[in-house]
Amino acid sequence: MFGSIGFTEIMVLFVIALLIFGPRKLPEIARSVGQAMREFKKAGEEVTRSLEEPVDEIRERIQNIDYYDEERQWRS
Repeated sequence: MFGSIGFTEIMVLFVIALLIFGPRKLPEIARSVGQAMREFKKAGEEVTRSLEEPVDEIRERIQNIDYYDEERQWRS
């Protein structure tokens, strides 16, 4: 429902923001929002990276385990 915003909706939002904040404040607000989005993205990537490293280490350890083979043990 809210996933796709078209060009007309964006223009309406822009005009409303222009009327509320004025032409001088709008670039400053847009810059602040852009910086906040960039920092949020960086933080998300950092969290993902910090979670992937231990998982990769555990995967590697599991792959290197020599599984106990009961048949070989009994036949020896």
